[in-house]
Amino acid sequence: MLKAGDKAPGFTLKDQNDNEVTLENLPGNWVVFYFYPRDNTPGCTTEACDFTARKNEFTELNAIVVGVSPDSTSSHRNFIGKQGLDLLLLSDPGHEALEAFGAWKLKKNYGREYMGVQRSTFLIDPEGKIAHAWPNVKAKGHAEVVREKLAELKG
Repeated sequence: MLKAGDKAPGFTLKDQNDNEVTLENLPGNWVVFYFYPRDNTPGCTTEACDFTARKNEFTELNAIVVGVSPDSTSSHRNFIGKQGLDLLLLSDPGHEALEAFGAWKLKKNYGREYMGVQRSTFLIDPEGKIAHAWPNVKAKGHAEVVREKLAELKG
């Protein structure tokens, strides 16, 4: 898992509208880059709705919020429409960014082992470095924690 001070890995992923996105072409000086397991599941919906509800607060802090999961771009479009989200969601079916950021992990559930997404968030500063990292995120209330840290770091 990446930590504060590390350079954020480069990536090229498609957004919900099938446009290619790289870290370098994201608007805003700060990027809240969060990884989540799956569209339209309870925890992921809570987290995405919380980030959407605080979008203006992040915009005022000159930050863009970007969600990433292995789901397809069409799944992201459905998720956005169904939940009324106002976020940029990136599709990472090949786990390019997930692996580069250390969010693709061996998980265990009911005695079964499998690879999956570790819900985690990275705050990336204007120089492209990790300013703060949250591994093993709990969805409820996380958007506020990230906003507070961003405001603190911006001083």
